[in-house]
Amino acid sequence: MFSSAAEYAIKACIWIATQSTKGKLVTIDEIVDNTQLQRAFTAKVLQTLASEKVIGSVKGRHGGFFIPENAPERISLFDIVQAIDGNKLLHECVLGLKICSDVKPCPAHFKYVEIKKRLTDFLLNTSLLDLTKGVDDKEFFLNF
Repeated sequence: MFSSAAEYAIKACIWIATQSTKGKLVTIDEIVDNTQLQRAFTAKVLQTLASEKVIGSVKGRHGGFFIPENAPERISLFDIVQAIDGNKLLHECVLGLKICSDVKPCPAHFKYVEIKKRLTDFLLNTSLLDLTKGVDDKEFFLNF
Protein backbone atom coordinates (compact mmCIF):
# COMPACT_ATOMS: atom_id res chain seq x y z
CA MET A 1 0.00 0.00 0.00
CA PHE A 2 2.72 2.47 0.97
CA SER A 3 5.94 2.99 -0.94
CA SER A 4 8.94 1.02 0.29
CA ALA A 5 10.43 4.25 1.61
CA ALA A 6 7.29 5.03 3.61
CA GLU A 7 7.22 1.49 5.02
CA TYR A 8 10.85 1.86 6.08
CA ALA A 9 10.07 5.24 7.63
CA ILE A 10 7.13 3.90 9.64
CA LYS A 11 9.08 0.91 10.96
CA ALA A 12 12.13 3.02 11.82
CA CYS A 13 10.01 5.68 13.54
CA ILE A 14 8.26 3.04 15.64
CA TRP A 15 11.61 1.66 16.81
CA ILE A 16 13.04 5.12 17.46
CA ALA A 17 9.93 6.07 19.45
CA THR A 18 10.14 2.95 21.63
CA GLN A 19 13.69 3.88 22.56
CA SER A 20 13.13 7.64 22.82
CA THR A 21 10.51 7.11 25.51
CA LYS A 22 13.38 5.56 27.53
CA GLY A 23 15.58 8.60 26.89
CA LYS A 24 17.85 6.81 24.40
CA LEU A 25 19.34 8.00 21.13
CA VAL A 26 19.17 5.28 18.49
CA THR A 27 21.92 4.59 15.98
CA ILE A 28 21.33 3.45 12.43
CA ASP A 29 22.85 0.08 13.34
CA GLU A 30 20.38 -0.40 16.20
CA ILE A 31 17.48 0.45 13.91
CA VAL A 32 18.67 -2.00 11.26
CA ASP A 33 19.32 -4.75 13.82
CA ASN A 34 15.86 -4.40 15.35
CA THR A 35 13.80 -3.90 12.20
CA GLN A 36 15.68 -5.99 9.61
CA LEU A 37 15.69 -3.02 7.23
CA GLN A 38 18.43 -2.43 4.66
CA ARG A 39 21.03 -0.05 6.09
CA ALA A 40 21.70 2.26 3.13
CA PHE A 41 18.03 2.76 2.27
CA THR A 42 17.14 3.28 5.94
CA ALA A 43 19.85 5.92 6.27
CA LYS A 44 18.43 7.81 3.30
CA VAL A 45 14.89 7.62 4.68
CA LEU A 46 16.06 8.80 8.11
CA GLN A 47 17.81 11.80 6.53
CA THR A 48 14.53 12.77 4.89
CA LEU A 49 12.58 12.35 8.12
CA ALA A 50 15.12 14.46 9.99
CA SER A 51 15.13 17.19 7.34
CA GLU A 52 11.30 17.23 7.46
CA LYS A 53 11.52 17.52 11.28
CA VAL A 54 9.55 14.34 11.92
CA ILE A 55 12.48 12.95 13.92
CA GLY A 56 15.50 14.57 15.51
CA SER A 57 19.12 13.66 15.02
CA VAL A 58 22.34 14.29 16.85
CA LYS A 59 25.55 14.09 14.85
CA GLY A 60 28.84 12.76 16.11
CA ARG A 61 30.32 9.78 17.85
CA HIS A 62 27.59 9.56 20.48
CA GLY A 63 24.82 10.72 18.21
CA GLY A 64 21.73 9.06 16.89
CA PHE A 65 18.08 9.58 16.15
CA PHE A 66 15.28 10.45 18.54
CA ILE A 67 11.67 11.48 18.77
CA PRO A 68 11.27 14.58 20.96
CA GLU A 69 9.55 14.12 24.32
CA ASN A 70 5.75 14.03 24.04
CA ALA A 71 5.99 13.95 20.24
CA PRO A 72 5.01 10.27 19.73
CA GLU A 73 1.40 11.16 20.54
CA ARG A 74 1.51 14.18 18.20
CA ILE A 75 3.20 12.50 15.22
CA SER A 76 0.63 10.74 13.07
CA LEU A 77 1.15 8.12 10.42
CA PHE A 78 0.04 10.82 8.00
CA ASP A 79 3.01 12.99 9.06
CA ILE A 80 5.45 10.16 8.38
CA VAL A 81 3.97 9.09 5.05
CA GLN A 82 3.62 12.69 3.86
CA ALA A 83 7.25 13.46 4.74
CA ILE A 84 8.38 10.59 2.52
CA ASP A 85 5.77 10.33 -0.25
CA GLY A 86 3.92 13.61 -0.16
CA ASN A 87 0.15 13.43 -0.68
CA LYS A 88 0.11 11.24 -3.77
CA LEU A 89 -1.46 8.25 -2.00
CA LEU A 90 -4.48 10.33 -1.16
CA HIS A 91 -4.69 12.59 -4.19
CA GLU A 92 -3.65 10.56 -7.21
CA CYS A 93 -5.78 8.20 -9.24
CA VAL A 94 -5.69 4.63 -7.94
CA LEU A 95 -5.12 3.46 -11.54
CA GLY A 96 -2.41 6.05 -12.16
CA LEU A 97 -4.37 8.12 -14.68
CA LYS A 98 -3.32 11.75 -14.99
CA ILE A 99 -6.92 12.95 -15.08
CA CYS A 100 -9.38 11.36 -12.69
CA SER A 101 -12.18 13.21 -10.93
CA ASP A 102 -15.86 13.03 -10.11
CA VAL A 103 -16.48 14.64 -13.51
CA LYS A 104 -14.11 12.38 -15.46
CA PRO A 105 -13.67 9.26 -13.30
CA CYS A 106 -11.59 6.17 -13.90
CA PRO A 107 -13.40 2.81 -13.52
CA ALA A 108 -12.32 2.55 -9.85
CA HIS A 109 -12.76 6.20 -8.87
CA PHE A 110 -16.01 6.11 -6.91
CA LYS A 111 -15.15 2.93 -5.01
CA TYR A 112 -11.71 4.30 -4.12
CA VAL A 113 -13.11 7.61 -2.86
CA GLU A 114 -14.58 5.81 0.16
CA ILE A 115 -11.35 3.89 0.75
CA LYS A 116 -9.36 7.16 0.56
CA LYS A 117 -11.63 8.72 3.19
CA ARG A 118 -11.13 5.77 5.54
CA LEU A 119 -7.39 5.64 4.82
CA THR A 120 -7.04 9.36 5.48
CA ASP A 121 -8.90 8.96 8.76
CA PHE A 122 -6.63 6.03 9.73
CA LEU A 123 -3.45 7.95 8.87
CA LEU A 124 -4.51 11.13 10.64
CA ASN A 125 -5.84 9.40 13.75
CA THR A 126 -3.11 6.82 14.33
CA SER A 127 -0.23 8.25 16.30
CA LEU A 128 3.29 6.97 16.57
CA LEU A 129 2.56 6.34 20.24
CA ASP A 130 -0.37 4.10 19.25
CA LEU A 131 2.01 1.98 17.18
CA THR A 132 4.69 1.65 19.86
CA LYS A 133 2.39 0.04 22.39
CA GLY A 134 3.19 -3.65 22.65
CA VAL A 135 6.49 -3.58 20.75
CA ASP A 136 8.65 -3.67 23.90
CA ASP A 137 6.44 -6.39 25.38
CA LYS A 138 6.92 -8.49 22.22
CA GLU A 139 3.16 -8.41 21.65
CA PHE A 140 3.86 -6.80 18.26
CA PHE A 141 6.93 -7.21 16.07
CA LEU A 142 8.94 -5.10 13.63
CA ASN A 143 11.06 -7.97 12.34
CA PHE A 144 10.64 -11.64 11.55
